[in-house]
Amino acid sequence: MAGTRAFDGTTRAELAERTADLQRVKAEYDNYRRRVRRDRLAVRHVAVANVLRELLPVLDAVERACAHEPMTPGLREISETLRVRSGALGLVAFGEVGEAFDPSRHEALAHLVSPSCARLTCTAILRPGYRVGDQLLRPACVEVTGPR
Repeated sequence: MAGTRAFDGTTRAELAERTADLQRVKAEYDNYRRRVRRDRLAVRHVAVANVLRELLPVLDAVERACAHEPMTPGLREISETLRVRSGALGLVAFGEVGEAFDPSRHEALAHLVSPSCARLTCTAILRPGYRVGDQLLRPACVEVTGPR
């Protein structure tokens, strides 16, 4: 046949070698893209956590204002907007009366002794704790009651 050339053994070997090279480069590039995507997500998570950590004093001030001032429409809107927007970024408040005391999540500021308690229990939440995903931004400050 004119214009067609039969592949000899050398040509087949070169083709196989180039194909293997191309597959290797493609695999390296795919791994690079996955690594870059993972690194970008990690940087985003760190940035979001840092911004939210800096906003915690603002959240505390708004909560104190809501507790001690007459609730005006403006204060209600500020409080609701902060709560919704920070929640959309993954901020979760924690610390409930009756929870078992967990030193990895709670900071005990007062300890009351009660022989009727078998374990340390949070009996007052003095300041809520916050987390983003599994990352603790601030422990909850609590009063605990329990045995000696």
